Amino acid sequence: MRGVRRIAVSLGVSMLASVGLVIVYISGGQNQLEGLLLGLALGGMGFGITLWATELLVEPEKVEERAPLESSESDRKDAVEMSEEGQFTRRTLLTRMLGGAGATLAAALAIPALSLGPRPGQDLFKTKWTPGARVVDENGRFIRPGDISVEEIVTVFPENYVGSSDSQAVLVKVDSDLLQVAEGREDWVPQGCLAYSKICTHAGCPVGLYRSEDHQLLCPCHQSTFDVLQAGQAVFGPAIRALPQLPLEVDADGYLVAQSDFPEPVGPSFWNRTREA
Repeated sequence: MRGVRRIAVSLGVSMLASVGLVIVYISGGQNQLEGLLLGLALGGMGFGITLWATELLVEPEKVEERAPLESSESDRKDAVEMSEEGQFTRRTLLTRMLGGAGATLAAALAIPALSLGPRPGQDLFKTKWTPGARVVDENGRFIRPGDISVEEIVTVFPENYVGSSDSQAVLVKVDSDLLQVAEGREDWVPQGCLAYSKICTHAGCPVGLYRSEDHQLLCPCHQSTFDVLQAGQAVFGPAIRALPQLPLEVDADGYLVAQSDFPEPVGPSFWNRTREA
């Protein structure tokens, strides 16, 4: 019975520590206390299982020669019944306690997963740009092609989403005669106005520098360079993917608007990578 009590106490400590860990976490958390409770929960579980394996598992029978000490038939029957009843009760108790300790520990370990937040779903594949969304500057002002000069660069956002980190873009105006427009993008650059995602495709830094004499956008973090005249192709630095280009057009009121969202996800590459064999 002593071994049974020790196992029950160990599993009980594990359960109480797991419940305490859940309560502390939901209440706001405290790193040191959470570590202590997790240690008690794991330690109690491990100690209880170890005791169970070493003290309760059936050992091989050993036979020792001794003089006959027979009991009466009724005594033997009563002893067997008491032994079986006690063993069943202890086994049931310990099995239930082991299950409870395992369940509470699993709950304590699973609850922190809630801190990871909701699954991103398709959020990484789209931004706030929609068909007909007007282009605005950081002050929310609409922009016409004539409002910016050739070789001028402006940070822009979709209307009503100024400051949106994944939707920020750089608007550049160049001489239309210099453009080398990719096939299928002939109507994306009204009056020489081009818009590219401002998020570098290497590490996600803002591409905020423009070298007008070379018509190149530069990322200040790792010097990735993108050619404005050639659909934002990466021409220098660690970036290997072009900046996503935003299809533009002019609406009936003469303002620049988006034809659609970016044709591919913005930011560092993740969606087009394949695992090497």
